[in-house]
Amino acid sequence: MALLNFRREAETPTNGTLTAFLDGFSIEVMPRTAEKIEDFRALLPAGTRVYVAHIEGTPIEEMVATAKRLRDEGFEPMPHFPARIIRDALQLRDWVARYKGEAGVKQALLLGGGVKTPVGSLDNAMQLVETGAFAGFERLHFAGHPEGNRDIDADGTDEIVMQALALKQKFADTTDADTAIVTQFAFEAGPIIQWVDRLAAEGIRMPVHIGIAGPAKLQTLLKFAISCGVGPSLKVLQKRAKDVTKLLTPFEPTDLLMDLARHKAKHPDFGIEAVHFFPLGGIKTNATWIADKTKG
Repeated sequence: MALLNFRREAETPTNGTLTAFLDGFSIEVMPRTAEKIEDFRALLPAGTRVYVAHIEGTPIEEMVATAKRLRDEGFEPMPHFPARIIRDALQLRDWVARYKGEAGVKQALLLGGGVKTPVGSLDNAMQLVETGAFAGFERLHFAGHPEGNRDIDADGTDEIVMQALALKQKFADTTDADTAIVTQFAFEAGPIIQWVDRLAAEGIRMPVHIGIAGPAKLQTLLKFAISCGVGPSLKVLQKRAKDVTKLLTPFEPTDLLMDLARHKAKHPDFGIEAVHFFPLGGIKTNATWIADKTKG
């Protein structure tokens, strides 16, 4: 498993392999970060899927308004539905109705959410599915964790997570909606490749939309990585932090993406279907970086 070589970041050439790998990428926003963008059309390709992250305490009115704005500007909004911040099936149906009626939402990310104690009767993504609230949606995504999730598997294994993914695969086999797994970000290609291959071996065939942390200051990345529970690949950032000459140099995911892109090019059946960006250094910064890497 080769570590990212940050010394090569500025020298890694943009080529067709990376451009093809980034085709159809998605990106994530929150209402408060979206407010800072005057016009998304100046930053993103038309039709880009934009996830709208729902942080606990964000009013549903702000979430719906953000989704509507994205729709009006020509993008495909995909709001988060974190089970543990939704009171019950009645509130869930109300939120879904608002998104559909006011913003034309037809795609959703279903997840348990990072809240430890549910506010009501809902606790996980499959409970959201079982309410029937998403009947007729064109696309449903579920969360994945290439390096495990200690909020779910406290013992450091991934037994419960894998059981949950198996249930979601059974649902995917019966629904008319397109499904996929969108993942937490990581910083090392080897563990990601191993995890995606393991999914295939376990019979989990939903395509993977791999989470990637966009360009950001090292301190920012470390903060988010620790709070989000990034696993062993965190050592890539920690190693970089020990080099004082790199502390002020923004991290770029070029090498990680090139490693994954080359692997996908060599193995066309490899389970990664798309890239999903977490714009931790800012939406404009991330969008500009993507445009630079994919220009002819």
